[in-house]
Formats: sequence, structure tokens, C-alpha cells
Amino acid sequence: MLALIALAELLGMCVWFAANAVAPQLAQRWGLSPSETGWLSTVVQLGFVVGTAGAALLNLADTLPSRWYFACAALAAAGANGALIWAPGFRSALLCRALTGICLAGVYPPAMKMAATWFRSRRGLAIGVVVGALTIGKATPYLVHAVPGAGVTPAIVCASAAAVLAALLVAAGYRDGPAPFPRRPFDLALVGVVLRDSKYRQVLGGYLGHMLELYACWIWLPSFLAASAATRGHSAESSAAWVSVLSFVVLAAGAIGCVIGGELADRVGYVRLVVAAMVVSGTCALLTPLVFGASSAVVITLLLVWSMSVIADSAQFSTLVTRVVAPHAIGTALTLQTSLGFLVTTITIQLVPMIVGVVTWRYAFPVLALGPALGVAAIRRLRV
Repeated sequence: MLALIALAELLGMCVWFAANAVAPQLAQRWGLSPSETGWLSTVVQLGFVVGTAGAALLNLADTLPSRWYFACAALAAAGANGALIWAPGFRSALLCRALTGICLAGVYPPAMKMAATWFRSRRGLAIGVVVGALTIGKATPYLVHAVPGAGVTPAIVCASAAAVLAALLVAAGYRDGPAPFPRRPFDLALVGVVLRDSKYRQVLGGYLGHMLELYACWIWLPSFLAASAATRGHSAESSAAWVSVLSFVVLAAGAIGCVIGGELADRVGYVRLVVAAMVVSGTCALLTPLVFGASSAVVITLLLVWSMSVIADSAQFSTLVTRVVAPHAIGTALTLQTSLGFLVTTITIQLVPMIVGVVTWRYAFPVLALGPALGVAAIRRLRV
């Protein structure tokens, strides 16, 4: 069942970065500035925030059967993403991407809850596997785009087809595990109950710091790689496919960090694991100016370490929520945490190109180290 959930999450999340993988072509097609290109990513985050906030207020994750919630949301995400092919301009593309983010609110948080119903012990590893699958799914459009001749349409179509398959897998094969969380009727006060829990607020603070770094890292790493290659004399045309392949490899490597993080968290403790991961990822962000323009081996080594550490703790924040929140509120707590986390990602996603405009790509990422620093400060005293 974990394999089914992980595969469905991998396939369902392919639509998230589908536009990012072909952003250079879309920017050229519509004459977009770097800031406008960034909005193709930011608006997905904002759509996801709207979707998860609505789901949290309506307690959808705690009132609807996870199987059908996930399947219907994945189908809707596939349709919203596919509509990008016919978008006549930038504004309509933003609408397609926003709708995709809204729909994905029913794919990501429910999958974590679904996995948790099958694991009482080793829950950290189980959710780590799901988030690892999510990481590979988000990286997959870059691999599709690296295929010679693969432009906007193939990348978008493949991502939407994957999401449809995810919906079919869950609808046909998923069942709740032996440790299901109780469903309850809608209760608007449940959000307030969750937020009044001091341990939940500590977990939330750590997660928000983590998210300040994560998506800005993921979204802008391909641009950093391309700029670094350009300083070594490679033209954009000659290095485009290579950059896409490297982007997939670096981003997908985060799945290794998720699994290792889940295994270690179950052994050494969740709080220790998330603190250690944030320290390593923040350090990597600070070191990026030193490797910019260096040989491919040096650049990729640091980025691989960063990619694995920046996501290694993500699943464990979700696991911590399942440990500190009352069982009947798990779905709402996870959805609320995710909603607020993705809201703060919009800050750094838009901040990075602004920094680039002033100090170039070499110094684009050190500011992201502020996120893990704040996260460590928030959660380091939590005892679970």
C-alpha cells in the first residue's frame, strides 16, 4: 500500500513543475521578464495556499474519504494543467497554474494522512517515502523536457497524463489502513483548536522556516545551473538539455534525503533530525557563491548535498504533527500547516530574482539560509 501511495504521489505531483520545466520557452513565447517568469511558479504556490486554506476551514481532509478526495483532486489538477497548452497569453497561463495549485491541495496533504493510517511505528520513514516520491514527481518534467524535440506540449501532456494515472491508481487500489484517523462532521472551530496547541505551533514555526528555503531552492536551481554553465563559456542552446538533465538529477536526489531522513528520524528522534537537516541545508545555501562557475563536479556535489538536506526534514514535520495533534484533527492540522508553509514560499520565490538583478546569480541563494535559521530557533526546544 505504501508503494501504491508513493507511486500515485509521484505521478500526481508531475503537474506542479510542468510549467517550470518549459519556462524558458513560455518566456520567449510571451516576452516575459524574469519576474513574470517567476510568477508562473508563485501563482501555483498561491493557488495551493487557497486550496489548502479552504480545505482546512472546511475540514475536508477529516470529513471526506481520502481515496475519493485524492482521486478527484488529481483528475482536476490534470485538467487544469492540460489547459495551459491552449493558454493564449500570460494572464490565462497564470489562471491555469493557479487552478492547478488549488487542485493539488487534495493530492499532497491527504497522501501523508493515507500513509499514516498504515503505520503506527516507523511512520517517519513511511511519510518520508511519500514525500520522496513527491520530490521525484516534481522533478520529472525536467527529464521529459530534456528529450530532444520535447517542447511545451509534450511536457504538459505527459504531466497531465501522469496525474490521471495517479487518480486511477488510488481510486482502484487504495484502502485505509489498520490505524485510520476518525472522521468527524464539519467544525469551523477545529482550526482554532489546532492553533491553540503550543506543540503544534512549535512544529509550525520550524516548518515555516524550512519552507522559506525549500521552494526557492527547487525553483531557481535550474537557473543557477544555467548561469553557472554560462560563466564557463557554454551557450544557452548547447547546455539547455544538459541543464534539464542535471536539474532532474539534483531535484530527484532529494528523494534519497527523504528516505534517509525518515529512517534516521525513527531512530534518533524527529526534532533532532529536522534541526540537523536545516543546519546542513542552510550551510549549503551559504556556500553556493563559492562554487558558482566552478567545474560541473564541484557545483553538482554541493547542490546534491543541498537537495538531499533541504527536503530530508519535510516529511518529519508532517510526522510530528501526527504525534502532537489529537487524532480527529490530524487532517486539518496537516492541511493548515501546508497552507501556511506554501504561503511563505511566495516571499523567497519572488525575492531571488530581485536579488539576482542586483548581485547576479552567484549571490542569489545565501539569503535562503535565514529560513532554516528561523526554523531551528522555533523547534529546537520541542519535546515529543
